[in-house]
Amino acid sequence: MSELDIITIHPRAQLVDRRQRPLQDLRISVMDRCNFRCPYCMPEDKYHKDFRFLQSHERLSFDEITRLARLFAGLGVRKLRITGGEPLLRPELPDLISDLHQIDGIDDVALTTNGILLGQQAAALKAAGLDRVTVSLDALDPEIFAAMSGGRGSPDKVLDSIDEAREAGLVPIKINTVVKRGVNDHAVLELLERFRHTGVIVRFIEYMDVGTINHWQAGETVPSAELVELINACWPIEPMEPSYHGEVARRHRFSDGAGELGFISSVSAPFCGSCTRARLSSDGQLFTCLFASRGTDLRGPLRAGADDAGLLELVQSAWQRRDDRYSELRSRTGGGEKVEMYYIGG
Repeated sequence: MSELDIITIHPRAQLVDRRQRPLQDLRISVMDRCNFRCPYCMPEDKYHKDFRFLQSHERLSFDEITRLARLFAGLGVRKLRITGGEPLLRPELPDLISDLHQIDGIDDVALTTNGILLGQQAAALKAAGLDRVTVSLDALDPEIFAAMSGGRGSPDKVLDSIDEAREAGLVPIKINTVVKRGVNDHAVLELLERFRHTGVIVRFIEYMDVGTINHWQAGETVPSAELVELINACWPIEPMEPSYHGEVARRHRFSDGAGELGFISSVSAPFCGSCTRARLSSDGQLFTCLFASRGTDLRGPLRAGADDAGLLELVQSAWQRRDDRYSELRSRTGGGEKVEMYYIGG
């Protein structure tokens, strides 16, 4: 029996990196384009109408993505998350969801979106096998929303999409809110008030130095501890146990039973030590850290005719070499070039 046969028959084999962190989650970018121009991710002045994004033949096909996802499942991946850019710009996405949903060993298929196109696709995505959805929403006020989205979309459209997703059964719905000091930090309570008692989980993400184009400054970050204090003064909250090992959000609940919220604190409280995530770009580059400067090419070998054993060896080698802990070392690294967030998803 070959090594590949063993991996296929025993899909719960565990692959660990140099810090003994298992590979359990794969985030798959299916589209490098986006219909927003958020200044912290894809600012309009750089990603203008003449910017050259990937052509369709440069992106992995659905068959290629499914093949790679099946191999990752054999190495211990249990959760898949579809990202972008904006993933709902990729035509026929439910077809991919259906294929991924049927892979042995995959327990959860989720999607992250800005929500503008979600309403019209929610039912089809659920029918295809999508389990959950996370919606990026930085503010309810139209002016603040515009400042954070680059003037694209509207909060009302996103809210309508959230309602459609809930009706379709894509629950629990999570809201990801990037908090930037002086821009939307004063709108945190309004956002929470909108979603209390609805079952929607709002998670506040510290503004961070993903990529290089947002010219991040530490003073722009609102530490999660500051938000906890602000929220607790309005509605008492209490911490909850993690749902699983490696969960990035620190969970809290409202003491009055109004629901759950979370804090993702990559800057003030790094969670590198429990990170189990790999990221696959839409053109087939494998990244082992959100803050990486380069990836491992899987598309080239894939299209050159590499067999499954050869592809598995590339993935195994990349993860076994992994020693990433950028957020823990942020103050000592001095920055440097990093892959942009729109390219590999959040």
